[in-house]
Order: sequence, then structure tokens, then C-alpha cells
Amino acid sequence: MLSATGIHVTIERKHLLRGVDLEVRPGEVVAVLGENGAGKSTLIRALAGDITPRGGVVNMNGRPLDHWRLRDRARVRAVMPQDHAVAFGFTALETVAFGRYPHAEGLPGATDHDIARAALRRMDALHLQDRLVTTLSGGERARVMLAKTLAQVWEPVPNAARYLLLDEPTASLDPAHQHSVLGAVRAFVVGQDVGVCAALHDLNLAAQYADRIMLLKGGYMLASGTPVEVLTTMRLSKCFGVDAIVMPHPRHTAPLVVITG
Repeated sequence: MLSATGIHVTIERKHLLRGVDLEVRPGEVVAVLGENGAGKSTLIRALAGDITPRGGVVNMNGRPLDHWRLRDRARVRAVMPQDHAVAFGFTALETVAFGRYPHAEGLPGATDHDIARAALRRMDALHLQDRLVTTLSGGERARVMLAKTLAQVWEPVPNAARYLLLDEPTASLDPAHQHSVLGAVRAFVVGQDVGVCAALHDLNLAAQYADRIMLLKGGYMLASGTPVEVLTTMRLSKCFGVDAIVMPHPRHTAPLVVITG
């Protein structure tokens, strides 16, 4: 399990997270929702070990995160940041293969490139493998970077659960690819020793694809639980300042949120 306990993050005297607790268990998807500036990206970075909390502790598979060697950490935890701009002229296949470096002895080999192609295929992006990443649209590049994240934790690691930390992975995608990408991530998790924590903005995507949802407001955890428990009219009003109708989804066992004002 990947867990954050009492996480408090302060940058330049601004409190970004205030005593946040979160657990990500293998085999489940946890969505983090909140308005802009609520602390979603900060929480992802703290879980990844990219920033050190002022208070609290992050544990991964029973050990404090800062006790892990960087390479060992990279073999079981992959991160897709919100900003995934690429300034160098690598192909999509080369870019995804970079995710294999924690596992490779030297340069990625034939097996690593096979895994990179499989990850691209899962993201409906194999046809882009020979394209330079700098020539791709924002949505195409997002799918390639998500494939790179999957490739990094593609195969099981002995005695260690694996984790994906995704910061707004659907932000650049059209509606069809939003669903296909989250469906592919969900399929990757089910039946495997992999847990996912994703910062999202779309309430209905979170309701449909997440097992649990956390609401953040001003760095505080406002609510945590199943989509049905968390996505209520009252909580959405408190978190986002919107009027919403929450009803059963006509096709899925999930709530459907309609923002009315």
C-alpha cells in the first residue's frame, strides 16, 4: 500500500496541504478532486517523493518513501506530471522506452522496446511510434507520456506492489480518448498488484472509473470515500461552489453529476 499520513506541505509560508491522509491500495483507482489550487498536484508530488512534506510521512509497501533507493523506487512507482512538454526530438517509441531505464542494464533492449510498443498500443498510440514527440498534438503527446508511465511499471516486481501517480492525465484529451485512456488504466490495474492515484477535474470521469474519491479544499481533506458517498450535492457545493444535481447513472453503477449553475 502507498499511504500518506498527516501530510503538511508549506512553500514560501503558504500552506498547500494541511494534515492530509490518503491510502492507495493495489488493485484500485483513487481520484483526487478539488478546485484549482486545492493541493491536488502537491499531493501527487508528495506521494511521488518529489517534495518533502514539512510534517507527516509517506510510506510505500511498508517503508518510508525516503528509505527507498531512487532506482528501486522508480521500479515500482511511476509518475505522469501535469506538465509533460518535451523539448527534444525523440520519437514516441524512444520516449516511452525511457520509462524502462530503471529496469534496464544500460540502454533499453529488445524486450524493453516490446513493452514500450505494448504500452503505446494500450493507449491507442502505437501508430505514433515513429513520430517525433515535438510534432504531436497535446492529446497525442499526453497518450505517449501515459504509455511511458505504464511501461515503467509494466511487469510485476517480486514482493512489491506497483503504483501509478497521474496528475490530470485526461486534461488534453477529447471525450473518446478520455474514456479509452481511463478504461485502459482501469484494465491495467484490475487483477494486478497496481494501485492508481489520479488528480482529475471531471467529476463524472472520477465517478465512473475510480473506486474511491478524495475531495480537497484549500489543502484540507473535505471528504473521502466511494463515489456515491463523496459526490453529493452538499459536498460539491462546499468544495466547488456550484449547484449540482446528483442522480444514478443510466448505464453504470455510479452517480451522474449535472452542474446547473
